[in-house]
Amino acid sequence: MRSLLFAALLGAAQAQFVTPSNLTQTKGHLDLSVRYKQVPNGICETDPSVKSFSGYVDVAENEHIFFWFFEARNQEPSEAPLTVWINGGPGSSSMIGLFQENGPCGVDINGTVYNNPYSWSNASNMLYIDQPVQTGFSYSIPVPGYVDPSTDNVIALPSPYCPEYATDMSCGTYSYPNVSLTANTTDNAAPNFYKALQGFMGAFPQYSRESFHFTTESYGGHYGPVFNEYIEQQNANLPKGAKKVQLASVMIGNGWYDPIIQYQAYYNFTVYPGNTYDYLPYNSSISSLLYNNLYGPGNCLDQLYDCAARGIDEICSTADDFCADEVESIYDEYLGRDEYDFRELTPDPFPYEFYVDYLNRADVQAALGVPINYTESNNAVGLAFSSTGDDGRVMNTTQDVKKLLEQGVTVAMYAGDADYNCNWLGGEAVSLKVGAANFSTAGYTNISTSDGIVHGQVRQAGRFAFTRVYESGHEVPFYQPLLALEMFSRVIGGKDVATGKVDVAPGYQTKGPFKSTYREGNATIQWEVLDESATYNTTLNGPNPVAKKAKRHGAALRFQM
Repeated sequence: MRSLLFAALLGAAQAQFVTPSNLTQTKGHLDLSVRYKQVPNGICETDPSVKSFSGYVDVAENEHIFFWFFEARNQEPSEAPLTVWINGGPGSSSMIGLFQENGPCGVDINGTVYNNPYSWSNASNMLYIDQPVQTGFSYSIPVPGYVDPSTDNVIALPSPYCPEYATDMSCGTYSYPNVSLTANTTDNAAPNFYKALQGFMGAFPQYSRESFHFTTESYGGHYGPVFNEYIEQQNANLPKGAKKVQLASVMIGNGWYDPIIQYQAYYNFTVYPGNTYDYLPYNSSISSLLYNNLYGPGNCLDQLYDCAARGIDEICSTADDFCADEVESIYDEYLGRDEYDFRELTPDPFPYEFYVDYLNRADVQAALGVPINYTESNNAVGLAFSSTGDDGRVMNTTQDVKKLLEQGVTVAMYAGDADYNCNWLGGEAVSLKVGAANFSTAGYTNISTSDGIVHGQVRQAGRFAFTRVYESGHEVPFYQPLLALEMFSRVIGGKDVATGKVDVAPGYQTKGPFKSTYREGNATIQWEVLDESATYNTTLNGPNPVAKKAKRHGAALRFQM
């Protein structure tokens, strides 16, 4: 779904290569240049009384971070809390979260914008940031180019003209696809995120706050703890011209935190103890293959331990490549199911991808003030992180979560239980590894929501919570929008996740069994490929029944979060 616009085929040849106009230029904190414009209503937010702004924080020469901000809908924006959302990848755009999950709008198959009644802007001002550089609408140096459909790589062109061989390959303007012009580890991505936040807060003092909330998913299991511990370090030795901003809460959905735990969870989810959908996909031969590739001498786990012990880029990169190819990807090779919602076969039409084409319309890009075409995921960023083995490193994620808790920050982890990629069994194991006070003796309890339906269970002790969300793939706010919004509102409001009625204090602890044992069964598992026009029914927890194809198709997924 990455068919991009190229200058309305002017003369059937010239690619889009436009410099945005009518941008307001100002200064943020740290003396950072900020360029922005107010986005017309209807581009996303449909309420004429609610403002949104998009633009760039110029964090360094040839490093420009894109943001899109939305005022809160149901409270005075000048008083509402501020929440940041970033997607993972690495290299995945935060427009995924905006258009597919928790933003004010979505885009349907006709390219029409529709209102999202479960937008997280119902409860907070929302700031979506594309990072690191080259992700989404963020860019280093704008160059003419095209997207190779066989690899999704951006190929630069010598001039802003689309050659005949590339006329069906998404000619346009892109960020120069060079791995040296972006971050290559979670640690060195943190400073530019911090600068983007400082730039925005200085440029928009009416929305700036003494504290803020951080929300993310997937590779955000790396980003969230590390970025925010970096911010705490900056606060302790505040740079000249910076604003001290206290982190209030962190929410991480289906996070990728600890590869040693989570690569093993691929076996746990598919073989033993298995998932809660009564579907064990492998026969005994494939199960044995997976076990050996994971635990055999010199295989995945041994290589990850070697990476953890020595921390050498080449060792970590080789370890992660081996584990991704020989452990995780067995699922793709044999099943043809979606890694992000194993109930669906591939190609999976959920969540809806129609927004990608929408963001590459010339009128939409003019409204946003962007100089490049949109890419949902950036391969150059992924390759940069892969070169250091960042994905396969244990990092300091669990230690940083514990540090944040000790500093009084609320940390809420949640996971859709139909996701294979960052599955909830691995997330649960990570939550126990954090070592939060009284968490191991807390029990699971049902989450109460305004519709009276139990959509999941939570284990919480003090300011730390882990939530299992029923009938949900990787992007929880798409599959369970009501639960996601009410959980978000409770976390940023300092309330308990289970009821939203209790002010969370250090002694708070949920009561119940130590394991979440609810089983959905396989009623929502699909055995036929769905048409691209299928729509998802959040009451049925599956597709509306009119959109099934008789023919089964399988397609391997590329490892990306």
